[in-house]
Amino acid sequence: MQKTLFFLFLFLFIKISTAQKKILSAEAEISTLTIGSGTSLNDSFGHSAFRVKDPSQGLDVVFGYGEYDFGASYFYLKFAQGKLNYLIGVDRYTDFYGNYIAQNRTIKEQVLNLSEKEKQILFDYLLNNIKPENRRYLYDFFFDNCATKIKDVVNISLNNSIVFNTPSDYKETTFRTLIQNNLNRNSWGSLGIDIALGSVIDKKATAEEHMFLPENIFKFFENASINNNDTPLVKESRILYSKRETPKPNTFFTSPLFILSIIGSLILFITYQDFKKKKQSVWLDTALFSITGIIGVLLLLLWFATDHKGTHQNYNLLWACVLNVFIIRQLFKKKISTWFIKYLKFLIILLCLLTLHWIIGIQVFAIGLIPLLLALFIRYLYLISYYNSN
Repeated sequence: MQKTLFFLFLFLFIKISTAQKKILSAEAEISTLTIGSGTSLNDSFGHSAFRVKDPSQGLDVVFGYGEYDFGASYFYLKFAQGKLNYLIGVDRYTDFYGNYIAQNRTIKEQVLNLSEKEKQILFDYLLNNIKPENRRYLYDFFFDNCATKIKDVVNISLNNSIVFNTPSDYKETTFRTLIQNNLNRNSWGSLGIDIALGSVIDKKATAEEHMFLPENIFKFFENASINNNDTPLVKESRILYSKRETPKPNTFFTSPLFILSIIGSLILFITYQDFKKKKQSVWLDTALFSITGIIGVLLLLLWFATDHKGTHQNYNLLWACVLNVFIIRQLFKKKISTWFIKYLKFLIILLCLLTLHWIIGIQVFAIGLIPLLLALFIRYLYLISYYNSN
């Protein structure tokens, strides 16, 4: 009920604002809020939002970009295709603050050094964006997310006069490194990202491109100036809430490196048993060819059948070969085709190419994959030897 009344109030407030040229008073403040990382993968990179506070009018609201539009038709299909429109949302500051306190996530605020006119331009822009016909926009994780919107909207209010000076701890790095710095490299989320995203994110990000992460928005805003002079963009910075440190559970025994090491060891053990008995465990090869082939199909779809920019040029296809899924029937033949041995040699060459790509930095692969890749390499070598001797 309170939520409904709040949105009713906001709707009326927007209506009034369009009828009046000036809304905010002289004591109004506009600030950016930076939220620290959370416990889920979706929250690992933090969040950014605008806070508009005008005590004389009893106004204290938060505007944030990047909300899911769960009411969209074919939501999951559009999400997978990279064609899902996201929303700008608005909430009372007290609700926003309480929500992130409950999640134990750090909240930092930067009060922007704006004139009354500039505050009004920014506020009018947000009010226009929150209208039903303008709320939706096509989201992009790297170039049009909750953090980049903060930079872009502030720049609009200041007529693109912001100079973003690099922070003292700035290091030139790739998009992948920027992502992984916010994750545990030995986690399933990290593994999924490294498999799904291609070599396009292994290129160096420019200084401004670093600002797709909320924490980097905070750092760059701290060092930014206006009109290429000594006027700072941020008038005041403060920490509204500091995350309480809590014990981290030991997740090593459920981590990708541990689980895939067990799977890799099992593959090697079965291969050794096959070698001693001079036989082939067809069920194992069927599973390996099926799984790698299906993963390859999914990666190929992410590359060519979606609008996700980060999934292009994905050399995980060197181990997750799409062709595997189409030649499984060869494994069940009493006498295999002669070309199948050449195909197995081709798979080994692909794994060698993957290693080369990794060494020279074309693409960085997930560390959790190492045991599996070694096991695949040994298994393919054994199959070549086995088929040549039969």
